[in-house]
Amino acid sequence: MARTKTKGGETARLETLWAGAFGNAYVDRNVSPGDARAELWLPLMDEFEPDTVLEVGCGVGANLQWITQRVEAKRVTGSDINAKALRLLDRRVPGVRGVNAPARELPLADRSVEFVFCMGLLMHQPDETLDKVMSEMVRVSSRYVFCGEYSDTDTVEDAYCGQERALFRRDYGALFLDLFPYDLNLVREGQLRPEEEWDVVTWWLFERA
Repeated sequence: MARTKTKGGETARLETLWAGAFGNAYVDRNVSPGDARAELWLPLMDEFEPDTVLEVGCGVGANLQWITQRVEAKRVTGSDINAKALRLLDRRVPGVRGVNAPARELPLADRSVEFVFCMGLLMHQPDETLDKVMSEMVRVSSRYVFCGEYSDTDTVEDAYCGQERALFRRDYGALFLDLFPYDLNLVREGQLRPEEEWDVVTWWLFERA
């Protein structure tokens, strides 16, 4: 699938944004409890019963608070580039391991986590980083890879909260399969809606072949 190359420095620019005041403002806007998210996570955890879980771009734990209802907190990890988010994660979901790291360089061993997921993370990755982040998710996963993102049949670049080139709508499910045709099988896909405390998000669940 053809992609448009971005200028050098996009990765550093966006990581600096998310690690600093821009990211802190995002954290402040997203501290709501996220109670309706239970309707997604609890059935998935009950069905697939992962022993270990990693959320890449975990924020303050709006998803992990439900994951830990089914998976022991000490077996759950959340990675994020924003230190404020990780401090709040520690208070909000005690026992979860918080890791401050860019998604393109996860400090975890190969196939060390059974269920690796992200929600609204890939859509903020520039072209120069996207493959690296997706590769890291697959590398770390021993069984499942899950993502939920803004989707479009083509790559559509949008501004985000006043920042240009900060949000990209793509067919992330197709991209995973293009990049890892021998490693991943699509298990399921679905959509989430604003009335479910999400934006309009498409999600895909893959299993390692």
